Amino acid sequence: MLRVISANLNGIRSATTKGFFPWLEAQKADFTCLQELKAQAADMTTEMLNPAGLYGYHHYAEKKGYSGVGIYARKQPLQVIEGLGVPEIDSEGRYIELVYDKLSVISVYLPSGSSGDIRQTAKFAFMEHFYTHLANLYQCGREVVLCGDWNIAHQEIDLKNWKGNLKNSGFLPEERAWLTKVLTDLGWADVYRRLHPDTTGEAYTWWSNRGQAYAKNVGWRIDYQIATPALAATARTAAIYKDQRFSDHAPLIIDYDTKL
Repeated sequence: MLRVISANLNGIRSATTKGFFPWLEAQKADFTCLQELKAQAADMTTEMLNPAGLYGYHHYAEKKGYSGVGIYARKQPLQVIEGLGVPEIDSEGRYIELVYDKLSVISVYLPSGSSGDIRQTAKFAFMEHFYTHLANLYQCGREVVLCGDWNIAHQEIDLKNWKGNLKNSGFLPEERAWLTKVLTDLGWADVYRRLHPDTTGEAYTWWSNRGQAYAKNVGWRIDYQIATPALAATARTAAIYKDQRFSDHAPLIIDYDTKL
């Protein structure tokens, strides 16, 4: 069994104070993919860098207190790839890949366009580069799982108030169509949806800090594990952990009936 977790921490230092690492140790995950570290190397404690029994790999943003991704792994990889080779994207710390003989595990954090037109334009630029990358990655000869915050709710069942968000970043027609192309034209699989095709409220992974969004479960499903079809077909359980809150996102935990 291979356990893979995706967790947007909205600040690794904040999540640490909320009990993230004791919880992580109990999960016995093979891979834990992190997004929004909001830290640089100098800010990281020994536990944050390499939790007990795990190897940590991180891609930090140049801007302090912003973005950043990481992966904790039980086994050292053959290669670590930081970034997509596009300077304006890579300076924001949005992509890290661990390469093994037959598997790649990726933590990715797509931009949010909710703050205005400039960031939405940056999001569309990322999506364009990333689509080409995903097409090439699909042909790499390894099984692949991309974990992370994609900042897109794909279908109407993926957010509570879909009618009110049709013109908002994260649920724009162009964003949803792009994700459909990733899944249909390129052939990637949305692993959670493969196991839970009709689940609505229990599928949400993010809630706004405004109002009573979490209490009322006015949420969005924007955190995914997107995998090559053969790997996705081995997924046995997919769960969203909400017994504790480490950030405004909830961890997505998927168990695959395969070995590294």
